[in-house]
Amino acid sequence: MTLAVRVPEELSARVPAEQRGPGLDRDAVRLLMSRGAEVSHHAFVELPRLLRAGDLLVVNTSPTLAAAVDGRIGHARVVVHFSTRGDDGRWAVELRVPDGTGTTRARAGGPAGTRVRLPGGVRLVLEEPLSAEGERLWWARASGPEVLGRARASRAGVLGMLREYGRPIRYSYTERDQPLSVYQTVFALPSADGSGSAEMPSAARPFTARLVAELVSRGVQFAPVTLHTGVASAEVHEPPYPERFAVPEASARLINAVRAGDGRVVAVGTTAVRAVESAAGPDGVVRGAEGWTDLVVTPERGVRVVDGLLTGLHEPEASHLLMLEAVGGRAAVDRGYEEALRGRYLWHEFGDVHLILPEEDPHPEHCSSNCW
Repeated sequence: MTLAVRVPEELSARVPAEQRGPGLDRDAVRLLMSRGAEVSHHAFVELPRLLRAGDLLVVNTSPTLAAAVDGRIGHARVVVHFSTRGDDGRWAVELRVPDGTGTTRARAGGPAGTRVRLPGGVRLVLEEPLSAEGERLWWARASGPEVLGRARASRAGVLGMLREYGRPIRYSYTERDQPLSVYQTVFALPSADGSGSAEMPSAARPFTARLVAELVSRGVQFAPVTLHTGVASAEVHEPPYPERFAVPEASARLINAVRAGDGRVVAVGTTAVRAVESAAGPDGVVRGAEGWTDLVVTPERGVRVVDGLLTGLHEPEASHLLMLEAVGGRAAVDRGYEEALRGRYLWHEFGDVHLILPEEDPHPEHCSSNCW
């Protein structure tokens, strides 16, 4: 699926909402709601009245890493984006070139054997492309002066280096560097092994503690899941590659209970969709699960669990649009993007959001007096 859409540069959200004026918070963004081809315009703070008692929001608790760090290949400067840590201790990385304005531009990957010097005495050696379909991301092994074994060196050395020298990944449509706290959502929890997301699970960014409390007071529930998202990159639109995920047993039971009742399961972000759909069987029952997922949600595959989706506005690329179409239908995607452009909504991780809800109640056999 493709859309002939060009997002004007002035519609890129260049700074977070709370930095656009005095008295603003993260929730000072707009919300476009789609139900099929029907579209309505709202402020994000209206979300509690757009949902109803018994609905469930599935949220990603993955914290964002300071995943960008400066390095050198010989005398040439590069920026390394650390994407995903493998079970064997290697990291999937993307090498980029500083553009002189504080951001970076794409760089050809490889070749195998390339050595990258990083701060803190850490060294990277590129070993092989992550995928046979492209050479943007490479598996690389890290070593350093504190080496006590390959896996331990890669885990402790890289994560320690990122904590000390890293910064959040930033693309050219943003105005300036931001502290890591700006890229953490209210749902982010530290991982036991220090893992996290290379790029923020941004659909959840507008939530504040105040708004979460209001949603809970109105009977909306939350189910935490984890999916550590890798580097997306602004220039290419590749299919999603495998990512680590976890759906706790308690969240699985809650999702199943909501599906058996009157509520709707609404994923906050495409990462939450990928996680929960990866834990669902063909019967639609969600079971506690963790590991790696290579699931790509398409209209042909469909969704087994998710009834709705809250997502940011991003460049209209294939895999993202296919997931949106799988959840809401083609009419919701086409009409939603048309209205977002007409209404001059703001794009990207600091921008506005799109709520896609089903046209009809997804569980009519369970419907009670509080159904629309």
